[in-house]
Amino acid sequence: METGTGVDTGIGAAGAASPAPAPLPRTRRAAAGLAAAVALAGFLAPAAQAAPAADAARLAPVSGPGSPAKGKAAVHQAATTAQDEQRVRAYWTPERIAALSAPLSKNPPLDRADGARWKGDGAVTTTVGRLFFTDHGEDASCTATLVKSANHSTLATAAHCLNNTDLLGDHDEWQSNLLFVPGFRDGRAPLGRFVVRQAVLNSIWLENDQMDSRTYDAHDQGFAVVGRNERGKTVEEAAGAAQDIAFDAPGNRAAYEFGYPRAASDDAREGLPEYTGRELAYCQGTPREYPGTEEAPEPAGQWGVPCVMGGGASGGPRLSGFSSGTGLGTVVGVDTQSGRMDSTGAVCGDEYDAKCLRHLVGTQFTAALTKPLFDNAQHLS
Repeated sequence: METGTGVDTGIGAAGAASPAPAPLPRTRRAAAGLAAAVALAGFLAPAAQAAPAADAARLAPVSGPGSPAKGKAAVHQAATTAQDEQRVRAYWTPERIAALSAPLSKNPPLDRADGARWKGDGAVTTTVGRLFFTDHGEDASCTATLVKSANHSTLATAAHCLNNTDLLGDHDEWQSNLLFVPGFRDGRAPLGRFVVRQAVLNSIWLENDQMDSRTYDAHDQGFAVVGRNERGKTVEEAAGAAQDIAFDAPGNRAAYEFGYPRAASDDAREGLPEYTGRELAYCQGTPREYPGTEEAPEPAGQWGVPCVMGGGASGGPRLSGFSSGTGLGTVVGVDTQSGRMDSTGAVCGDEYDAKCLRHLVGTQFTAALTKPLFDNAQHLS
């Protein structure tokens, strides 16, 4: 296993930090990037910049071993040449990375099941990483996870971390400058930097309008295929492991959720390193299914545990059967949004009610919707 400081230790040198993003809201796509955080703070985001030519959408629907129950598996060619990869790596300077770290606070450490810094070792520290990208002209980050695949280079994440609309639900675009840094910590890339070559999601997601959660939220899942690092290693070779992936697993099994949030919904934990994007955070518990609200009903299959992780945790894994000793488990879904429920699973909205727990939820992987996407992704190169 390649660890230590061998590849690139200067990806996120100290620099001016941006304002802390707002906690992950119900509208998961708006939570993906810094632009959304600015908008939630009451400011208008700057006009979107045109994506570089290498990142322009070259959408290619494909038929794999199967097809999703609705829509098609759509493949986007993101950065498929050596020149593309070099450009993306050059884009993510230490200063750009540092600007995506929220300011530190003087809050004392606070470890609870609904959110804490991951102090353990094991494969989770090499298979989970930050996914950096540019969203409508704004730099942003999500979380992604290396899963076992035929090409040894496939990541599971949220669809909105790969393709998004603007803040008004218009101008659908593929994210540009996509870069995966497994094991990211304090601005360092101990295993190297991996540029996303292709992104795969359900074509229905390309029609999303930020409003119809019942139609689109089940499709907020996708896969990214990355190239080799600076030493010519695949991401699985560099990580020394990959997480299992499963479809149609029961949603109510005990689970761990991991992410690189840049905010916390709990003021007592706001500004701790694990809520500024600098370190890996986790939550654990028994997931509940979130049905949504009367105004924004959700499709079936949105599961998650009580969790205070905010924006930046999108795309993070929900791991079933996780071993804290080995750091291995099975990815059964990804996290995309937040929802408040009480201990009975009833939806509630009062954030000041101690019985109303914020859950970090997202789609549970299924054979009908997820497996065709994964099968297409794992056979790309």
